[in-house]
Amino acid sequence: MERLEVYAKIIFNVMPIMEILISGYCFYRLIKPFMDRGKRVFLVGITYILIMLALYFMPLNIGWYIMAYGMGAFVAFLVMCRIDRKNYGQKIFLSVTFFALREFAYAMAEILYDRLYHLAENTEYMLTHPNMWFALYVGVCIIFLTLEFGFMIFGIWCISKSYQYKVEKMSQKELFVMIIPSLMGLAGYEIIWYYRRSYMIDNGYPSAAYEFLSLFYYAVAVVTIVVMIVLYQNIKAGQREKLQNELLVVQLENTKKHIEQVEEYYQNIRRIKHDMTNHILTLERLYAGNQAQEAKAYGEELRETLSEATGGINSGNPVTDVILQEARSEAEKRNIRFQTDFYYPTGTNINAFDVSVILNNALQNALENTKNRPTKHLTDPPSENAGKGGMPHISVLSYHRNNAYMIEVSNSFTGNLQWDKESGLPLTSKENVDGDGYGKTHGYGLANIRIVARKYSGDIAIDLKDNEFRLSIMLMME
Repeated sequence: MERLEVYAKIIFNVMPIMEILISGYCFYRLIKPFMDRGKRVFLVGITYILIMLALYFMPLNIGWYIMAYGMGAFVAFLVMCRIDRKNYGQKIFLSVTFFALREFAYAMAEILYDRLYHLAENTEYMLTHPNMWFALYVGVCIIFLTLEFGFMIFGIWCISKSYQYKVEKMSQKELFVMIIPSLMGLAGYEIIWYYRRSYMIDNGYPSAAYEFLSLFYYAVAVVTIVVMIVLYQNIKAGQREKLQNELLVVQLENTKKHIEQVEEYYQNIRRIKHDMTNHILTLERLYAGNQAQEAKAYGEELRETLSEATGGINSGNPVTDVILQEARSEAEKRNIRFQTDFYYPTGTNINAFDVSVILNNALQNALENTKNRPTKHLTDPPSENAGKGGMPHISVLSYHRNNAYMIEVSNSFTGNLQWDKESGLPLTSKENVDGDGYGKTHGYGLANIRIVARKYSGDIAIDLKDNEFRLSIMLMME
């Protein structure tokens, strides 16, 4: 019997250690989808476990219980900030939310543990088999750990599932609103738990109704946290949709501008066509008078005039001609080499407006994210290392394979991209990110391109290789 008491004491001391290990793992599972830093994320969970073990072996008063767990969450928060130095508001939210979720899970498991143990110890079987008390104690301890782990994992799963925009920055106002359910739930937890322990000390187990109401409160507290996250994500989705609509409005304005430029383009063509008879007659007279040099010079001048009027780009559609010409002019101003081998797929179901949305967004991203390095003149021949740290460049080309129409826009770049796991696109953040901040403007423009591509049963692909960002867009032609 004394040996069983020793074993029971060992189990009693091991139980808190097992709880700490479970909590550290659950903390790691909660933050992992939000950080995307590879294997280093596990350091947060390990730090939490080490801090809690150190505090456990310190002779602290029971009143320090909640402060100890709060200290563990705080130190883990500092480690998170060290590993991933951005979006601190979200990290505060995750730390506070885990602290609250852990307390609620513990409280619910404790209530069920006490009720189960109380019911089992008063059965006729246990009263007549005193040798089974140790087995009963071990069994309910296992049930307690299973329940606590299950409650935490289920809560973490609900939070991770409902928190869709994990990489979006959380502002101070959003943080304040988001942590209110956790803080209010913790305040209620402390009040309920204080009176429960006081009642148990004086009177034994609380009534079943009181325990049921306590369980209901903790469950509602967890549901409230999840509901708040869902509402927050809906607001974020609305903000994204609003911004995309604003971008589409800008695209419409750009299209109107392009149409005006196309009209001017055709006016120039009509003017040249009107004068073409006179130009031909002039050339005929020069050649008839054996003035070949003068005729050649006149022809060169006429060619330059035609090139200026047409912009030197002939993609098969006046709208795409204007977009490409504008991009080339802007690239020349920035000392960026611009190359195009783009053609518009005439005679297909692909609309010129949709192609203009693709080109406008893709070329705007390319111009904004190509760094200028005035190392060569634009008239110099292309370098073999143009995409590997040489002359900054932008290139546009299109081709088709069977009924798939492909557009590829590539530009030189240096730095790193941060990716949105949900969309698979680079982040859209106006703040600097790692490296030189490349990727700070990609995102919504790419999302608009994807919308157009999927309209034609296609999609987009992004490739980063040899210091070059390449965007490939596939549209299916009928």
